[in-house]
Amino acid sequence: MNQKGKRHSAPNSVNPGVNSTVGSIASLSTSTESSQNHPSPKSWTTTTHHPLKSLNFLPDDELSNFNNSSLGCNQSHSNVAISSTPAKIELYRPLVQVPPLPECEICVVLPVRNESQLLEKCLLSLANQTDFQGQPLDSNTYEIILLANNCTDDSVTIAQRFSEQHPSSRLHIVEQVFPPSESYIGHVRQILMDEAYHRLASLGLAGLTGEQGVIASTDSDSIVSFNWIAATRLEISRGADAVGGRIVADTTSCKALDPKVRMRYLLGDRYHQLIAELESYLDPNPNDCWPRHTQHYGASLAVTAQMYYQAGGMPKVRTPEDVAFYRALLRVGARFRHSPLVQVTTSARQTVRTAGGFAEQLNQWESIGSQQAFLVESAAAIETRLQTRQQLRALWQSILQGYQPITKDVAVYANSLGINEQWLWEELKRPQTFDLLFETIKEKQHFGVWQKKWPLVDLKLALFDLNSRLKFLRSQPLLDEFNEFRDRDPLYSEHSDVHHTTQSWR
Repeated sequence: MNQKGKRHSAPNSVNPGVNSTVGSIASLSTSTESSQNHPSPKSWTTTTHHPLKSLNFLPDDELSNFNNSSLGCNQSHSNVAISSTPAKIELYRPLVQVPPLPECEICVVLPVRNESQLLEKCLLSLANQTDFQGQPLDSNTYEIILLANNCTDDSVTIAQRFSEQHPSSRLHIVEQVFPPSESYIGHVRQILMDEAYHRLASLGLAGLTGEQGVIASTDSDSIVSFNWIAATRLEISRGADAVGGRIVADTTSCKALDPKVRMRYLLGDRYHQLIAELESYLDPNPNDCWPRHTQHYGASLAVTAQMYYQAGGMPKVRTPEDVAFYRALLRVGARFRHSPLVQVTTSARQTVRTAGGFAEQLNQWESIGSQQAFLVESAAAIETRLQTRQQLRALWQSILQGYQPITKDVAVYANSLGINEQWLWEELKRPQTFDLLFETIKEKQHFGVWQKKWPLVDLKLALFDLNSRLKFLRSQPLLDEFNEFRDRDPLYSEHSDVHHTTQSWR
């Protein structure tokens, strides 16, 4: 991360007269930070500051797994157009009229929709960031862009009051009213991340000069850890292009859940963590080594400005926009780190705000009868996939070096993965990264013979089998790393419900 000269600025002031009335205007934007001690807003021009003039977005066929065009691909107030070909930026209109400080290195984006109960805690966690030694971070090195999307509660007022009470925080508050077809989270997060990219690019932090700015996303019902920014910086400095943080439900709201829902959440999380550990043995990723997790969601997602541009920006999908963006990063070969150092706690409320989100998942678990099994993929199926992936990766690398595979090569892997041999042959010939290829393979398995070959099993059985297999695979060096990670993770503490439950199955 670049080191720049520091500049002191006057405290923020807030315009108390912001109009939050929802009217017939399609989009209303009001910035509530002061321009005091900043360059004149006129110097923050309405044209892009980046010399590159286009963003390459995901082709429409690659988005088909996430969203039907009739559900969420309407025209919007975003500053770029989305299409299957490079989209030229004709005009860029900033959300925030005040330019970023020269010292700014990280731009945090925060979508808000009626979060009056949780917003202040979220903002406090962002304002009180420290390094690993507990020393406060220079508030001028990062800024927060809060976009209040169609709020009908006191969220904007709470944000304004917070800005007054914490004048050193670089908090930019923008309020917009979108028509219903455009008020979904995928659209809002896309607008925010585009804005962050342009602000960092205006400072020369889009990678063209070797200096890296970082776009970081979280959610307004979440609380980031005290060193969330420092940990993200550390992973970027180690070579990551993008970072997914470890997200867990906060203790209070988790305890308020129905016991069966809470246990399914805790054990489901444990299941995915064991898969990540198994992966570290059978097909390790040097850019995402153990300890790691499996989450890449908007509540804790960071990317360098340069890689954001290379990936084509945040895909315009309704939901899950974060997963679609993860695929976009894989498409361009980004080094993605699932870091256990970057931690966020989020609300386990069951009021659905976003389709396909955490609340909806909790409600689905609650609807399952207490005697009904929680079915997941078996440990044997997972191990087969990982072993085949490692072998297929070797074949793919050989093809890149000029090897011409024979029919038998492809047939073996297609049969093991339960997919069509001819389809796999064609995919291997396509110019794409291996990680994206295998993500596509996993999706293809859901429509093939994989489910018949490997029937789903009860979660308890899968956990028992995964634990048994890992007990055999674990070596002392890796065990030491796992213990260190377990001690830092709330879901692995000795006081966690999941700890006592899983012990009896080993």
